Amino acid sequence: MIRASLATISALVALALPAAAADDFIASPTLRASVTVTSDVVRVGDLIDNAGSTALIPVYRSPDLGTTGALPVAHVLSVLRAKQVIGVMTGDIKEVQVTRLARTLASKDLENAVAAALERRFGLGDAANITVTFDRSVAEMRLDASNTGALQPVATRYDARSGRFDLAFEIANDNNSALTKLRFTGTAIETVDVAVLTRDIDRNDLLKSSDVALERRPKAEVTGEPASRDRSVGMQLRRPMRAGTPLRVADMVKPDFVARDQAVTIIYQVPGVYLTTRGKAIESGAEGDSVSVINLQSKRTLTGVVTGRGQVTIQGASQSAPMAAAVEQTSSLQREAPAPVDTAAIVRSLVQAPASPAQIAQAQIPQVRASQAPAKSE
Repeated sequence: MIRASLATISALVALALPAAAADDFIASPTLRASVTVTSDVVRVGDLIDNAGSTALIPVYRSPDLGTTGALPVAHVLSVLRAKQVIGVMTGDIKEVQVTRLARTLASKDLENAVAAALERRFGLGDAANITVTFDRSVAEMRLDASNTGALQPVATRYDARSGRFDLAFEIANDNNSALTKLRFTGTAIETVDVAVLTRDIDRNDLLKSSDVALERRPKAEVTGEPASRDRSVGMQLRRPMRAGTPLRVADMVKPDFVARDQAVTIIYQVPGVYLTTRGKAIESGAEGDSVSVINLQSKRTLTGVVTGRGQVTIQGASQSAPMAAAVEQTSSLQREAPAPVDTAAIVRSLVQAPASPAQIAQAQIPQVRASQAPAKSE
């Protein structure tokens, strides 16, 4: 009986020893090699695991927002001993890296916040077209990491004449403490993308790709519709303009491919026929314009479309006269099928002078005849 009791006690002691050893291991304070903090002080609990009741004791001032500092292990242990923290396990750690977390607001983030606060107010347009310049250069701004809220504008002032702004923002934080307040001043101007001349251009010069560049300019400098770079290339200015001048759509015209009294090539086209002859323009015109020309061979005035430099094209269908309609006086009149258009005769009339007015009529106007139907006998 006694032996059984001793065996039971021995078994219980054997089972209890590993648990006690495990508790002792977990309870041992252990130094951390890397530490991140969000407040302005470093506490014992930030530096070591299993700090117990000493975890909230402050021991160091935190590095600057968004920066990292290094602490030698010997110095850390000395400071901890002064706070009655002993028996810290360090392993093979030589120094402790302490990083203070921060929320970083880049200059572009602040510009976007100001533009969004002014969007479609005070006569301004979309935020994407508002250019913001701060009075003080702001590369970036670092806030405590607890400031996780959005920038909320709470006070806005803007002078439309000078473009000056004065804006105040508030940011909520996770600590439920007072809101963080920010204030910015500077200028905000609405801008547009516009083609700008890279050199002085005369009126008769055609704009090349190297003559224009795309820039953002204050909207007030461009009265009217601003011209895009793609739309400007190949166009002609209405007046001479200097380098650096923003272009408007109204400043440009299509170049004249045909000038008044200029010798031109007249192209006559019908299905299966392509004919050219010499002519003279009666009026100027750009590509796609309708102009009148004189056929120098037949002395006839024709109307065609400018299709290239010194080139006017006349479509055959536009030169044929409309078919005369049959006269339906009574139900006994019948209309015969119209005679086909004599294309060869039309071509001859274009390139050579007709012998008589009758030939012109025969060449251009299909004849329609009406026949008398026999009267029905009753």
